Parts: sequence; structure tokens; C-alpha cells
Amino acid sequence: MKITGITVYQVDLPLKEGRYSWSNGNFVEVFDSTVVIIDTDKGLQGVAECCPLGSAYLPAYARGVRAGLEEIAPHLIGMDPTDLGAINRAMDAALRGHPYVKAPIDIACWDLLGKAAGMPVHKLLGGLAQPDVKLYRAISQEDPEAMAKKIAGYKAEGYTKFQLKVGGDADDDIARIRACRDILEPSDILVADANTGWTRHEAARVVDAVGNLDVYIEQPCMTYEECLSIRRRTARPFVMDENIDGLDMLVRGLAEDAMDVINLKISKVGGLTKARTMRDVCVNAGIPMTIEDTWGGDIVTATIAHLAQSTPSEFVFSATDFNSYVTRDIASGAPKRENGAMKAPTGPGLGVTPDMAALGDPVLTFA
Repeated sequence: MKITGITVYQVDLPLKEGRYSWSNGNFVEVFDSTVVIIDTDKGLQGVAECCPLGSAYLPAYARGVRAGLEEIAPHLIGMDPTDLGAINRAMDAALRGHPYVKAPIDIACWDLLGKAAGMPVHKLLGGLAQPDVKLYRAISQEDPEAMAKKIAGYKAEGYTKFQLKVGGDADDDIARIRACRDILEPSDILVADANTGWTRHEAARVVDAVGNLDVYIEQPCMTYEECLSIRRRTARPFVMDENIDGLDMLVRGLAEDAMDVINLKISKVGGLTKARTMRDVCVNAGIPMTIEDTWGGDIVTATIAHLAQSTPSEFVFSATDFNSYVTRDIASGAPKRENGAMKAPTGPGLGVTPDMAALGDPVLTFA
């Protein structure tokens, strides 16, 4: 099988709640997502999606995906997309760094590998390891009462895991955490995610103030070293996210006992090939993961579901159904939430079919 063409689409994904807000006053109202379709000489197509969370979250931005694909895509024409190692080496040779740019190519090649094999991607990633995947709901940063009210609403939809967006004023964040913990059942999970938003002294104040609550502390400060300092000051379970951006940082974090859980974002680390390696290292080390991505729609959600459902349940802390946050469908066959959980598609590859009318005209083509 040979790659004969790569086509790139841009699609806007408005939020159902109107706005998604996190630390330091950052917010997004419409997500800018990139969809990649790879054509082959066998008539099979591979599809993937990449959607950075704005431009102030990670060293990634939506237009950067498409700019990077202009550098990478011409080098891949004529290659066998099922040779995943060769594809990744070719991308790394064509463009240093920028793993999020390479992620949709890698994921589309996994889609093609599954279609060529007649198997769903979760089968290729290790096989079905759990019947479904439990989801968390991210609660956008607002005043404490509004956030608690949203949690109550999402509990009624079957969610039992909640990621609270904090990382603002320390006093306000302490109030947010207390208000939201108060309305939850003892078995419900609450994560206070600062998204790097606190300075070290602010983080120290918050973790001390909520030290008697059942809450996870996620990525309190900007740097790994600052987070490690806070980790050593609190007995609360600790989640690392933004700083765990590759296998090297994962290995360092494990060696230094920097976390109890990581967030494994597929595009942040470069796609399914690298995410699978990190997943397997975490399982071997006994570290659970939130398996997710930076954002996205139907195709991203399907990709998350395949990796998560091929991971033993005790190592999937949670996962994300991003397509339930947005107002537009861009593919059929994608997972749909049911009682706070989702299942990966069972068809070959990712098991989703892009809605070409929703994607519109391509913005880039390579042949």
C-alpha cells in the first residue's frame, strides 16, 4: 500500500456552553480543528483530527498544525502508511519537534492499518481490556456556586468524575474546591486542575487549605520542578499533565515520584504510536492515566476511546468524550456517551466516517 494523497480540512467546533475557561483568564469559544485524510493506491482512506486548546495552553496552535503539515506531507507521498515506524522517522526527519503536527498523520496511518487488517484500532493496540470507558467532565472556571451547579447537572447525566478548572485567585479557588466537593458523593472523584496557573506560594496555600478534602491536585504550577515542590508538600493525590510531554519526562517523573496519575494527551506526545509506548510504560509502573487529547470532535473522541478501551480499567483513571462538548458532528460512527461512559467503535480502523459536507472544501492538498 502506498500513500497517494493527503488532504487537510479546517473545521470550527463551537462549544455548547458558549465558552470554556481555564487558568490565567484564558478561554475559547470556538475550537479550530484540523482533519487529515490520507488516500492510498488500494482505495483505502485514513482519517484523523488534531485540535489544540487555543494557543496559550501548550506549545501548539491550530494554524501551526496546518503549517507543519505543509513541511511534512510532501515527504510521505509514496510511503507505505502501515509502516508506522518508518512514517514516524520520516516525519521526525522532515520537521524537528512539533509532535502535535505529526499526530494526525500517525493516527490516520493507524486508521489505515486497522482497515487493511480488518480490525478496530483497539485490537491493534492490545485488544479490548474493558467493556467501556468511564468519563470525566471538565467544569469551566466560574464562580464557586455556578461550578457546583454544573456538577450537579452533569451528575444527573451519569458522570462521577469531575475536573474542576482552577488556577485563578487562590482564595477563589479554595472556595471553588470546597463548594464542589460539598455536593459530591464520597465515591465521586474531584480533580482540581490549575493548568499551570498558580505560582508556588499560591499552590502551597491552596493544597494546605484543602488538605482535609478528598481532592486530586493537578498540574499546579508552570514548571516540572515547581510541581514537584508542591507534590512534596501535600498528601493529596497528584496529577501531572502539561509537563509530561514525552517518554523522557514520563521516565523522569516516575524516577522522582512526581505523580500518582498522568494525563496522556495523544496529540501532545505525537500520536498513537508514541502514546501507546507511554501507556505501556505507565501500566508497567502502576501509574493510572486520564487518556484524552487537547480538544477535538468526533474523530478525536474515537481515537481516545480506542486507546482507553485497550488499557486495563485499573489504569484508566478517566477519559474524555470531547464530541459531547461541541455543537457540530464531523463524522458518523463516533462514540456517544451513555451513563457517564463510552465505547470505542467496532468497525475496522477508527470506525468513523468523516462527514464531507461538514468538513467543507480542503485547505491543503498533497499528491
